[in-house]
Amino acid sequence: MKSTINSKKIVISILITTLSLTSSAQTFSDNVKRFVGFQQESFAITNATLIDGKGTAPQSNMTLIVKGGRITEVGASGKISIPAGIQIIDAKGKTLIPGFVMLHEHIFYTKIFENEFNVVNMTNTFPRMYLAGGVTTMRTAGSVSPHTDLNINRLITEGKMTGPKMDVTGPFIERASDFKIPQLPILPNDQSAGVTVDYWADHGSTSFKVYMHITKNDLTQVVQRAHAHAMKVTGHLCSVTYSEASEIGIDNLEHGFMASSDFVADKQSDLCDAFKQRSSLLSLNKDDERMTNLMKILIQRGITITSTPAVFAPSTDNEMVLGGGEAALHPDILKDLKTRYDRTLGKDSNQRKLFEKELYWIKKFYDMGGKLVIGTDPTGSGRTIAGYSNLWSLEILVKAGFSLPQAVMLCTLKGAEYLKRDKDVGSIEKGKAADFILIDGDLTTNVGNIRKIQWVFKDGIGYDSKTIFESVKGKVGLY
Repeated sequence: MKSTINSKKIVISILITTLSLTSSAQTFSDNVKRFVGFQQESFAITNATLIDGKGTAPQSNMTLIVKGGRITEVGASGKISIPAGIQIIDAKGKTLIPGFVMLHEHIFYTKIFENEFNVVNMTNTFPRMYLAGGVTTMRTAGSVSPHTDLNINRLITEGKMTGPKMDVTGPFIERASDFKIPQLPILPNDQSAGVTVDYWADHGSTSFKVYMHITKNDLTQVVQRAHAHAMKVTGHLCSVTYSEASEIGIDNLEHGFMASSDFVADKQSDLCDAFKQRSSLLSLNKDDERMTNLMKILIQRGITITSTPAVFAPSTDNEMVLGGGEAALHPDILKDLKTRYDRTLGKDSNQRKLFEKELYWIKKFYDMGGKLVIGTDPTGSGRTIAGYSNLWSLEILVKAGFSLPQAVMLCTLKGAEYLKRDKDVGSIEKGKAADFILIDGDLTTNVGNIRKIQWVFKDGIGYDSKTIFESVKGKVGLY
């Protein structure tokens, strides 16, 4: 006999009655179980508005069936035969989208001390916050503590921690400079960059990231060694231009076009002048033919661009903590952040100008046929934090002119394609992992409803977003 339940009413009963049920998914520690809102071997979601992640138009009144953590059927309600006796979630008025696949995430957070830039691992809070914000798969685009990230990934896989599936990038590959981050690993002058790749490939890292002051020779070694391991290389560049890096064979470039030094008039080989780099972009007309030609080169060479609008968002006309996550911050961190935020309000015209150009450029690159993926980069001034910023990223893409299906696809399937996981995740399709987000509202009428996540399903297990976010209140900056 089929049973139909309003999804708002079943959270408590499911927590009590189903966590003890045997499932083909996995078993969880008590620390993870408290965040599980739904766990059944087989279930159906009916009457949902579906945005499948493939860029197609939203579909109303849709049903999907999950068994053993996989999607077994997707189709119009009334045309899908629901097996007798399985749990049914009535999703009328709700929206289903794939779980986010985000490509510039970190397990650390900016914690400025006496105006000195500093980052601190958020080992306990960030993994669960990513999941609460709909991220079911993520890449850590550079690590300051690779063993920590690898261990977090292992513990999540074993059901002992709450968080997404992870592609763990090795440590930042960087040379010495005046830009001082105490946690940033620096290559000794007499050490080959390729040695780092071999070491961390053997220890479990699955991709690599070069940073602002590497040389073309460094990049060449990293790309050759990484590709020999069938792994990819991304970069936040400055000393090496986008055009040079693409010719060497880099796979991915971080921060949209905000890190491009291709337009510095007197650019010196292998040297980074961050001031000139920023100034060159400020003075560049958004429709300058040189930028268009650079985009054509990157498209021809198959380079993927990761845009991270959240970390560049100006204070003016934007929230202090993007996505509305102020309550997650420790009170002392929040107080310091507010001081910096208030100090820049109305005084960040250059940042606003660059931000608007970035949104224009990524849209143009995408429309020209460029490969575009999305990340958040929880660094900068501290306004960007895990989970909340991922929600905001979807919102800003729509505001930048992408259609809702395009924006969802950029945050899901396009990231999965880059990671070569698209056969398993990134869209809601028969045979794929049951990784999707159930939103308590209609996303097609208001993209802001993305902040109303009810459950985030990962491998068919529904995690309660609100409960997870509640668990970290006042703790970001500490743990």
